[in-house]
Amino acid sequence: MRKRAEVAVNPTVGMMGLGIMGSAMAANLVKAKFPVIGYDPVPERRRALARARGRPVGSAEALAKSARIIVLSLPSADALAQSAETLARKARRGTIVVETSTLPIPVKEAARARLARAGVKLLDCPLSGTGAQARTRDLVVFASGPRNAYRQCVPVFEGFARRHRYAGAFGTGSKLKFIANLLVSIHNVAAAEAMVLGMKAGIEPGELLEIMGDSAGSSRMLQVRGPLMVADRYRPATMKNAVWQKDVKIIGEFARSLACPTPLFDAASVVYVSAMAEGLDEEDTGSVCRVLERWAGHSRPKTRSKTPAKKRRKSVSSRRTSTVRRKLGR
Repeated sequence: MRKRAEVAVNPTVGMMGLGIMGSAMAANLVKAKFPVIGYDPVPERRRALARARGRPVGSAEALAKSARIIVLSLPSADALAQSAETLARKARRGTIVVETSTLPIPVKEAARARLARAGVKLLDCPLSGTGAQARTRDLVVFASGPRNAYRQCVPVFEGFARRHRYAGAFGTGSKLKFIANLLVSIHNVAAAEAMVLGMKAGIEPGELLEIMGDSAGSSRMLQVRGPLMVADRYRPATMKNAVWQKDVKIIGEFARSLACPTPLFDAASVVYVSAMAEGLDEEDTGSVCRVLERWAGHSRPKTRSKTPAKKRRKSVSSRRTSTVRRKLGR
């Protein structure tokens, strides 16, 4: 009698932290047929996980006991320290914890040491991509730590990211993320600067984005945040200015620890500080365009704000300028 083929069963994944990134990863893991258990101290986020067909639990302790692979998406160093303590006390030996947050390497090293004493392995796996990219599974994982633990997590990475890279020793993933975010910081401000220059020169912003997006001057940030700049709408944020300040500080400290000059990054950082000073802390980081518009003394036509949001969303890949003009009300 022919043996029936065995069907692979995806492991249960715990998701600790259900904010912009965590909720998107959890939803994509559910779509990829993983059983997902999640916890966040904010009740509405737990309800959102339930609507996405994941299973929310009421405490970090309950989550720690329920999964052998646990993904962390946390907002601060304190949150990681608290989570590591809970997992060290409640998680089973052999559990693998995947830390995806952007935090200082010494903070992650301390969490790794605490978990190791409890027989729990920690991987340093920061993510490259925005919240909008996370929703479409357009993330890259910079994984570092024990290679055998990384291999066990590959199916999970493939459930929420388009690509994953093993970077080597623990902490290397964070170093790569700092470098990636340095580029993001500069490219985002550069995209805004170009948009403002074009608008002051009398070029319609949608048309400008269309043409620049298909030129040698294009960048991923122009493609991702250019539509927000065209619409002058920065909510809901894919990365809030208030949160981005944490990343900017970490990158600056990392560069200074290596005595490495970062003149372009330093210049771009001033614009983000100005965004905070102007009360844009809850807006998307693309709102640096609004800051530069004010610096340039540029005011948009008031009729633009009346354009329906669905008409302002424009794909950079389209090359039909007449369509862009029509959608933007020209």
